[in-house]
Amino acid sequence: MSDLEQKSRTQFNKLQKRLRRCVGEAIADFNMIEDGDKIMVCLSGGKDSYTMLDILLNLQKTAPVGFDIIAVNLDQKQPGFPEHVLPEYLKSIGVPYHIIEHDTYSIVKRIVPEGKTTCSLCSRLRRGTLYGFAREHHVTKIALGHHREDIIETFFLNLFHGGKLKAMPPKLLSDDKQNIVIRPLAYCREKDINRFAAFKKFPIIPCNLCGSQENLQRKAMKQMLAGWDKQFPGRLETIFASLQNIAPSQMADTGLFDFAGLRRDPAAAMTVDASPDCANAYAGEAGLDILER
Repeated sequence: MSDLEQKSRTQFNKLQKRLRRCVGEAIADFNMIEDGDKIMVCLSGGKDSYTMLDILLNLQKTAPVGFDIIAVNLDQKQPGFPEHVLPEYLKSIGVPYHIIEHDTYSIVKRIVPEGKTTCSLCSRLRRGTLYGFAREHHVTKIALGHHREDIIETFFLNLFHGGKLKAMPPKLLSDDKQNIVIRPLAYCREKDINRFAAFKKFPIIPCNLCGSQENLQRKAMKQMLAGWDKQFPGRLETIFASLQNIAPSQMADTGLFDFAGLRRDPAAAMTVDASPDCANAYAGEAGLDILER
């Protein structure tokens, strides 16, 4: 093996170890996988879902709990979709799989006006089909391949366009209480997944339905975050950390915090330093850190 090949192999091993560690931490933090689980790994043919399947298969061999994996692809009947790619790949690695055939493509194209974003309707149709399959096949967890940037992008989409502080949770109970969705890649960086997929040479299948829509707001969010990541290294890590460190009393949602019920406590001892420099004592208090010193 040449020095260049050795260096490439070393880089890959470090990358693989980092991704596996991130997935393991996410699974542990949110109790994503339990003994006896039947995990439905949803494969789209993209880099994210291939990476998720690869890491979960490795974890299955070493995890202290036993769980089964079944790979599922929803064939939405997009024109030109290479139907042979996923079955050939899954057979080659010995993973049990199902291909669900449901022509959601025609439904989306019929309902959504030309030029409008198809993602919302397409996502709902996919979700309903996958949820139904999961119930029929006694699946206990549905694994989706969303990564850290997907979660942050969704947060800003809801902030800028939906007026909500809302993102993608790493673990979710469906509205009908019948399905649990997990996102094992929640802590993984997209650029690490890109490199991993390139190393592994996964047979990537492009999405012709939404991938060709250049005016998607999500693409604008992706470009914004990429710019921040380049100009301000570490900013994305800070943003993601903020999603795990929420202070309801410092927001303005009356449904999450009882602002109306706030009352002074006359019995509380006065501990404020009355010295002329007392403003400095408040500088570290939540919500007062913008005071000038």
